[in-house]
Amino acid sequence: MCGIVGYLGFSDSKKIILNGLKELEYRGYDSAGITILQDGKFHIFKSVGKLNNLIEKSRSLEINGFSVGIGHTRWATHGKPTEDNAHPHSGEFTHIVHNGIIENYGDLKTDLLYKGYKFSSQTDTEVIVHLFEEILDKHQFNDSDNGSFLAFRDTIGLLHGAYALLLIKRDEPERIYFAKEGSPLIIGTNFETGEQIFASSDSPLIGLVDSVIYLKDGEYGYVEQGLIKILNMSGVVIKPEYKTLPQNKELAQKSGFRYFMEKEIYEQSQVVSDTMLGRIGDKNITFDEISPDIFNGINEIKLCACGTSYHTALASSYLFERIARVRVSVEFGSEFRYKDPILHNDTLFVVISQSGETADTLASLKLAVSAGLKTLAICNVDNSSIVRTADYTILTRAGIEKGVASTKAFATQMVVLYMFSIYLAQIRNIISYSGVEEHLQILREIPNAMTINDRVHEKIKRLSKRYLHGHGFFFIGRDIFYPLALEGALKLKEISYLHSEGYPAGEMKHGPIALADPELFTIALLPKNMLYDKTKSNIEELGARDSTICVISSESVELADDFIEISAHHHYMLEFFEMTTVLQLLAMEIAIRLKNDVDMPRNLAKSVTVE
Repeated sequence: MCGIVGYLGFSDSKKIILNGLKELEYRGYDSAGITILQDGKFHIFKSVGKLNNLIEKSRSLEINGFSVGIGHTRWATHGKPTEDNAHPHSGEFTHIVHNGIIENYGDLKTDLLYKGYKFSSQTDTEVIVHLFEEILDKHQFNDSDNGSFLAFRDTIGLLHGAYALLLIKRDEPERIYFAKEGSPLIIGTNFETGEQIFASSDSPLIGLVDSVIYLKDGEYGYVEQGLIKILNMSGVVIKPEYKTLPQNKELAQKSGFRYFMEKEIYEQSQVVSDTMLGRIGDKNITFDEISPDIFNGINEIKLCACGTSYHTALASSYLFERIARVRVSVEFGSEFRYKDPILHNDTLFVVISQSGETADTLASLKLAVSAGLKTLAICNVDNSSIVRTADYTILTRAGIEKGVASTKAFATQMVVLYMFSIYLAQIRNIISYSGVEEHLQILREIPNAMTINDRVHEKIKRLSKRYLHGHGFFFIGRDIFYPLALEGALKLKEISYLHSEGYPAGEMKHGPIALADPELFTIALLPKNMLYDKTKSNIEELGARDSTICVISSESVELADDFIEISAHHHYMLEFFEMTTVLQLLAMEIAIRLKNDVDMPRNLAKSVTVE
């Protein structure tokens, strides 16, 4: 969830870009940088950590007259948070900033290295700037006006993946090139002055422009003073569509949603796509961050986490055993150290944490390291304590979560662990090519499964008014849907303050069903593709005892009092991910009706850094 700001005009470009990056801090970042092009000279500044470090570094630069500038806040994907890996990246005469992930950067980089290009970073982005200069030189364009544009067009035509990028060239100090595919990019224009301003979201543009152009995927072009040229990938010139800019900065950060939690629920479709970029090939799963020998000498996986991350660990244990055929155990980070655990060197110790600073999980990881175990971190924050401690790390790429109750973290962790289970099955040679291809197709369909259906959301809003009282909730499911029931119950607890419990559906008759009455609400997860008849029977047992039942399924149940319909999917994992969004929305809408602050629930912190 990196941030981009660009500026062209006669105002103070450094001030505008730094202020714009400040407005994008909410997206999360670990390093930042700016380049200002004035009087034919580049001025570049980069820093690791907070934006104030960059402000101090660039304090001596004064801007007078016309200038062009680009700025970036980076959330590390390829390469750790260092100044070399921070944007902008530069070639001989070109600077660039980029959001997204270039899936084929490895092949492009190999070719460029063979041709003698030198790389100073570990990022995928640096490939773009060298590729542009290679194409420009290869065709020997003499007309910089037309030649640079054609080289830029050819460059983006070779990129596979997601990108929002800005490029500036030393001998074209009056122009910024831009392109968008899969990552947001907005152009704001000041019609009186001719200034052009770019940003990743609305908030940096508020107060500077009144109208904006929300670029669509596949659009690219350039801007000059008072000029915008936009084309699509077919080379057709696009007439700019100007929209009125919202004038409330917090609302702009929320993209029009009522709460950050709501925005983050809706973002899940995009962020799970980001999680998969560069990792899903045509026929296999690859992780650049780890080596295939990670499982050498390993006979067991031990998963350790807290809270929502514990639920992803528990859910993924079903996948590791079912797909990778490896023995798995799951531990609470807060309990693991105190059981005097028996640890063997043939165990891969996997810790899961959104922040990478969860104290209990970190302490458990250190115990595993001291015992000589091979360790892997599934984390959202590069260079965090857990990442620095573990032998290997797979980043989830969820971007920052402002809502305390995790949503994107759960979805991206589940996608990473699902991919990792397939990856292990591959390197252990226990899955067929057709089996891998089936899972790859399911993974590609997950973003669509997590796209919020407006009809479903409206149904949940209406239903939520029925669930504001009573003496508690049972969330029930079987198999991998049991951990999802636990997560649904946790979401409701966290933000509504109503008592809720998750249970395996088959365990209800072993005691908990004694609580069943009309004031006990049962939220039943009923996937069509996983133990449908058995789960339906468990629901009927509760219905026969007058529990108020809300069924989440693609097919209705006669005894259900309420029914939230999901799409008819061909695989249980697609049902899992769509039900994830339904449970999150249900918890949120109940909490909103109870007039709670869903972004900042009482007694909770985003990252639990104490025991």
